[in-house]
Amino acid sequence: MKALVIGGTGPTGPFIVGGLRARGYSVAILHTGNHEVKEIPEDVEHIHVDPWDVTALARALSDRSFDLCVAAYGRLRSIAELMKGRCDRFISLGGGPSYLGYMNPGILSPPGMPVPVPESAARVVESKDDAKGMRIALTEDAVFESFPDATHFRYPIVYGPRQPMPREWSIVRRILDGRRQIILPDGGLTLCHCGYAENLAEAILLAVDKPERASGRIYNCGDSQVLTLAQTVEVIAEALGHAFETVSMPYALAKPTRPMVMQPLTTHRVYDLSRLCADLGYRDVVPVREAVARTARHLAENPPARGGVEERVLQDPFDYPAEDRLIAAWHSLLEAFPDIHFESPPGYTLAYSGPGGRTPSSAIFE
Repeated sequence: MKALVIGGTGPTGPFIVGGLRARGYSVAILHTGNHEVKEIPEDVEHIHVDPWDVTALARALSDRSFDLCVAAYGRLRSIAELMKGRCDRFISLGGGPSYLGYMNPGILSPPGMPVPVPESAARVVESKDDAKGMRIALTEDAVFESFPDATHFRYPIVYGPRQPMPREWSIVRRILDGRRQIILPDGGLTLCHCGYAENLAEAILLAVDKPERASGRIYNCGDSQVLTLAQTVEVIAEALGHAFETVSMPYALAKPTRPMVMQPLTTHRVYDLSRLCADLGYRDVVPVREAVARTARHLAENPPARGGVEERVLQDPFDYPAEDRLIAAWHSLLEAFPDIHFESPPGYTLAYSGPGGRTPSSAIFE
């Protein structure tokens, strides 16, 4: 059996390649050649061409055919059109921006996507709502026009080694720089679905294993558990032996946290994975807390260049003097804020029995 992986050197690529080889496939990866990675075994063929250049891509493939194509990079709709007649099975990787509200949560009323978001949720259909999201949705349609029995995966935010936009670096660098305070927006309670590279590759490989179940289907994929931003900070700090004092403030004021939230509002982005689990039997290969800790340790040991491409893509200036001024201004505001008296203090309802709740009727449990 022959498999072609278009891409293959990004975060999930080596895991997909390794899984295909373990299943008996002879694997070729098609990529620019600009980023060779040691995790790709020597027996894997490299086809060096720009996957975004359809003419060059067609010339490189010539009349070759494959049992399976996994399209993980490049101009996906053109690749799907090109691969017709060149492969028996087609698996493509896309992303969540096809969902209405993923990039523009304010377009929905009330703002924010439903939690969790099923594959049947509304997609972007007008460029005024989100031009990029509309293009991604149209690309999904084009894939199934070329391959009605294709399998398409909507990736969340990917993390792990080789991630070109490592969101975790905003936290890890502050630890390496000795920062003791970190600003979190709205308590850091935002939920954003992410996927550890090895876990996402597992979802793809399950589709390879179960073609009859995966044929013609779109799947959300990601980690089984979604951490809040505050939990992510805590897990990373613990993995690196650090302790932060978190400073919570409204997102409208918490400008330094934009690279961590990655959208204009602190609304949630959570995928419904029930189809993936029911159809393909998906389970995380690496539990989410261990995956986040591994990623933190990897970044600490292999830090991106200061001011390099990763930091430019993240748009995190790491302007600590400005952050200190913001924290000081916030604390001053809190100190100056009046203590508003309520004649009858609001409660958490009589159903609540946790800290600060109603006093037990008896001090002794019987």
